[in-house]
Amino acid sequence: MDARLVAFERLLNIMDDLRAKCPWDMKQTIDSLRYLTLEEVYELSDAIVDGDMQEIKKELGDIMLHLVFYSKIASETNTFDITDVLNGICEKLIHRHPHIYGDVKVADEAEVKANWEKLKLKEGKISVLEGVPKSLPAMLKSIRIQEKARGVGFDWDDRQQVWDKVQEELMELKTEVDKGDEQKITEEFGDLIFSLINYARFVNVNPEDALEKTNKKFIQRFQYMEKQIKAKGQELSDLTLEEMDVYWNEAKTI
Repeated sequence: MDARLVAFERLLNIMDDLRAKCPWDMKQTIDSLRYLTLEEVYELSDAIVDGDMQEIKKELGDIMLHLVFYSKIASETNTFDITDVLNGICEKLIHRHPHIYGDVKVADEAEVKANWEKLKLKEGKISVLEGVPKSLPAMLKSIRIQEKARGVGFDWDDRQQVWDKVQEELMELKTEVDKGDEQKITEEFGDLIFSLINYARFVNVNPEDALEKTNKKFIQRFQYMEKQIKAKGQELSDLTLEEMDVYWNEAKTI
């Protein structure tokens, strides 16, 4: 028997045992698992950013458990079970890949994405943006909105046009800052970030990954600075900005 099927059946059997015998697992509901699942996804994200393959494997296992857990709970009320979940995604993938399972021809990845969005509209979606989760963090939401708009041809022709838009939004932000209108400043700041995210797409940068790496770099440098200052019996808050900069510049060379 295929080792993958053996491992998956083992997980399903363990889930049955936990749901029947473990007080904590017996108590869980789909609602109670929600925030735990979000935590697991963020832990997977951390592992991916760190490039830790063993941690990625571990976090994938945790998420897989949650998927099985949700399906088990739903099966208890005959709503759906893991078989329905797996068959559902299989049917969707087959339907949305006519270039693999049908006679549609595609030239590249862009055409695949365009076909994907068109098929979703044929399935009853009112808008191509309908599938973007409302609770996504703002930056991730912007990325997905722009990807989906691009999928139906609503996009810039080249990256210079996008860069010009970034410059335009920057100047508009500066104008509103000079005027001091807080509401307009907020709007223009959002427009600037949105245009930068758009530009990132044209230079093959994932802005979420880029910002997270910068966050991580800042934390490492700041904590190095704190450590060095404490080693000399000083407190960070007692130093001037110029004195802090000496340690900061040192941290940048590590």
